[in-house]
Amino acid sequence: MNQAIIDKIESEQFRKDSPSFQVGDTVRVHTKVVEGDKERIQIFTGVCMGRRGRGLNATFTVRRISYGEGVERVFPLHSPRVDKIEVERQGSVRRAKLTYLRGRVGKGAVAVKAKERVGRTTAPKA
Repeated sequence: MNQAIIDKIESEQFRKDSPSFQVGDTVRVHTKVVEGDKERIQIFTGVCMGRRGRGLNATFTVRRISYGEGVERVFPLHSPRVDKIEVERQGSVRRAKLTYLRGRVGKGAVAVKAKERVGRTTAPKA
């Protein structure tokens, strides 16, 4: 009974434009940054390493390489600070958490196999 009441209250605060992305996708997260009395949009682009939680507590982790150093940020999925989430590239992974990317360096740190397109233009070689 209590959980039903909590879910009803939380449903009013959910993001209306629910983004559909999965772990392994390269995403662009547009966040609102307040500097003094001004507000601007800052974009954080990287690979989605994992998702956790449910309801309003749902979060996702994005990792990118910045100046040779790995940077990870955790974003609340339904936060008003997150303006929008765009999927740049869809990835094909077999696990729910991509923590193994932390130990990689260079191109291997961001390399997640892209999903193959459904319609092929050429026939496969025999």
